[in-house]
Amino acid sequence: MIRILSFIGDLPLITNTNRVIFKRHLNSILTQKIHGITFCNPLGLSAGYDKNGILMNIISTLDFGFYTIGSVTAKQCDGNPKPWFYRLPKTKSLVVNAGLNNDGSIVVINRLHRYNKSTIKQLPIFLSVAKTNCKDVVDVESGISDYIKTLKIARKEDKIKFIELNISCPNAYGGMPFTTPGSLDLLLKAVDDIKLIQPIFIKMPIYLPWNKFKELLNVVVQHSISGVTIANLTKDRTTVAQKDKLSNNIHGYLSGRPTWDLSNNLIRLTYLSYKDKLTIIGSGGIFSAQDAYKKIRLGASLVEIATGLMFYGPQLPSEINSGLDYMLKRDGYNNISQAVGVDASRIIND
Repeated sequence: MIRILSFIGDLPLITNTNRVIFKRHLNSILTQKIHGITFCNPLGLSAGYDKNGILMNIISTLDFGFYTIGSVTAKQCDGNPKPWFYRLPKTKSLVVNAGLNNDGSIVVINRLHRYNKSTIKQLPIFLSVAKTNCKDVVDVESGISDYIKTLKIARKEDKIKFIELNISCPNAYGGMPFTTPGSLDLLLKAVDDIKLIQPIFIKMPIYLPWNKFKELLNVVVQHSISGVTIANLTKDRTTVAQKDKLSNNIHGYLSGRPTWDLSNNLIRLTYLSYKDKLTIIGSGGIFSAQDAYKKIRLGASLVEIATGLMFYGPQLPSEINSGLDYMLKRDGYNNISQAVGVDASRIIND
C-alpha cells in the first residue's frame, strides 16, 4: 500500500483529483499558530505511518494540518521479523511489531528535498527521531549518541519544522532506556547542547501510572522542550476489552482504541499540571470528530491519527475537521484554541 501511494503521489491527475475530493478550504476557526508555525487545522498524521518520508505528495492532498515522518534512526534498520501488523477491526486496533524499520536518517532527511516548498509550507513536517533498533545501541550512552547523530543532521534542514523524540517505542531491541528520569535527563542535556532551532516534542510512553509519568514530565520541563505527544502503543493486553480473537503467538503492542482512556487521562493530568509549560499533542484512539474534540477539550492543542486512517480511509481527516468546525461553532467558540483544556478540570476521577 505504501509503495502504491508513493507512486500515485507523483501523478498530477491523481493528486489534483484528491485535493478536490478530500481537501477542505481553509477555515480560520481551525487555524492556530503554535511555536511560530501556522497550522491550518489541528489534525496530523502520526509517526509510524510514513516511516521513510515517501508519501508527502499524496498526504498533502488530504485534509491534514501537519505530517509526521518516521520514526527515523541514525542507522538503517530492517525492523523486527514480519508480520509487523495484525488487524483487530472490532477492537479498532492494530497489533504493531514493526521495530522502527526505516532507511536511516540521512537518506530520509535528504528525501525531503524532492518536495516543493509550497507543499511543505501548507503541511508542516514533524520528524520523529528514535534510537536504532539493534544490539549495538542498547545502553544509555550509545542511545544518546544515536539520537544526536540524527538531530545534528535534522538541525540543518529548514523543511523540518518540529522534531519529536520518540523515547517510547516498545518494540525495539533493549527496551526503552530513556523512560526513567535519570536517563531522560542525560539525553535531554545532550539535546540542549546542540541547540536545535526547531521546537522539540517528546513522544511519551502510555503504560506508566501518573506518578511515574509526572516524574518524566518534571525532567522534560527543565530542558528546552516545547511539548509532549501523548502517547505511544499500550503494552498490557490484559486490560483491553478485546472484541477480536488474538493469539499470544502474535507479537506486538496495541494501537487505536485500546489506548483511548489511557491517553485521555494522561492528557488531562498533564494539562492541569503544566498548562503553558508544555504544548500537548493528543494521540490514541481517534476515529471521529467527537474523539478529536474530546482530546482537545481535555488539553491537547493538536491531535494525531494513524490507525483511524487505515480503517476508515482518506476521507477521515476531512470528516474530522468538518465535525470540529460544526462543534466549535455550536459551542460558541471563535477559534479552536479557546476549547483547549476546557474540560480538564471538570473531570475529578483520576
